[in-house]
Amino acid sequence: MTSSTTAPVFVDSNVLIYVRDSADADKQAQAAAWMAELWRSHRGRLSSQVLSEFHVNVTQKLRPGLDRETARADVRALSAWQPIPLDEPVFHEAWHIQDRYGLSFWDALIVGAARVCGCGYVLTEDLQDGQDLAGVRVVSPFLHRPGDIS
Repeated sequence: MTSSTTAPVFVDSNVLIYVRDSADADKQAQAAAWMAELWRSHRGRLSSQVLSEFHVNVTQKLRPGLDRETARADVRALSAWQPIPLDEPVFHEAWHIQDRYGLSFWDALIVGAARVCGCGYVLTEDLQDGQDLAGVRVVSPFLHRPGDIS
């Protein structure tokens, strides 16, 4: 695993959604602070799955939602992080994670993609904060600040 002081951080879709969700100003601010730091440090990583989930949620489920062009602009901007595709290595890693830790397949895909692209952390509120999943540490963006892992 990469040194924890420079390890890339895999971002789950829920963090991206909170940046656009004005319903909870505190979570929105915390998610925005994380994203600003990941852009600044060039440590942010994600997958095509994350971008797909983000787009669907901000255009169809978020109230008020984003218009398609704004959501597409966000996806285009995040594409600079070179999203990892859901390919055979990611599926194999996800199956291993799913079997070993009992995660849902969707969560295992997140962790599997994080492992394949060499991340030391996965930033999400959907998994147990502090849990080590085969060398990837779960970090809740709402229990920690970006400086806590840098």
